[in-house]
Amino acid sequence: MHSERWLLVRTVLIQTEHLTQLLKAVQQGSMDIDTALNKLRHLPFEDLGFARIDHHRQLRRGFPETIFCEGKTIDQVVAIFESLASQGGNVLATRATQAMYDALLTSGQCAQAQYDTLGRTIVLEQSPLSQSASVLPIITAGTADLPVAREALATAHIMGQRAEILCDVGVAGLHRLLAHLDQIQQANVVLVVAGMEGALASVVGGLVNCPVIAVPTSVGYGASFNGLAALLAMLNSCASGVSVVNIDNGFSAAISATLINRKIEGRI
Repeated sequence: MHSERWLLVRTVLIQTEHLTQLLKAVQQGSMDIDTALNKLRHLPFEDLGFARIDHHRQLRRGFPETIFCEGKTIDQVVAIFESLASQGGNVLATRATQAMYDALLTSGQCAQAQYDTLGRTIVLEQSPLSQSASVLPIITAGTADLPVAREALATAHIMGQRAEILCDVGVAGLHRLLAHLDQIQQANVVLVVAGMEGALASVVGGLVNCPVIAVPTSVGYGASFNGLAALLAMLNSCASGVSVVNIDNGFSAAISATLINRKIEGRI
């Protein structure tokens, strides 16, 4: 049985065991019916008042709900994170601040979480991850694109993808990219993260025989319009097979790459 399918089976078994324990507790009189009903309500989703946590996303999509922290308070992020962690699975939070991470560390359940300052991600790994057979290259045009690339890297890793960043290989010095050409051409899918004019995606698209997911970043001087110039350039790429996600959206790019790679490797 493929490891990804086993992960789904394992999740079902955990939830079945949880139901069994609830029913036994009611039968033995250690839990009243109202308490059991309240716990059952959390199986499909859990209503925190300000958020409804989707605990079944792992079953539907093969990966759990991710917390987008921007715009949320510290208390809200901690409550959502703890709710997801309580199910025993892995948890990813993006666009998180140091203060959010520091607050999480006071929770015994989340004390093992790791924070990436550059990528602004918080990762809690509680379940073993089965690694992809192939490596996902995350290529950046410049060092300034690293925050977006690091978000993509954390996302790919928590989804079970072997991934690595090839940094600062932009069009101003193409020999730097060509030095890694053999490695790039072995991939099933490639991420290209670039700001300014976003030309690197087209270059890579002309060198590989796999899908290229381009991530425009908000890096650049005034006329880059906070990533709009790179976005439009990538959308108008003359290289076939280049798809584009939103500006600075390393998370979505990594999810798309993971889904493609899983299908290719027959893991879902």
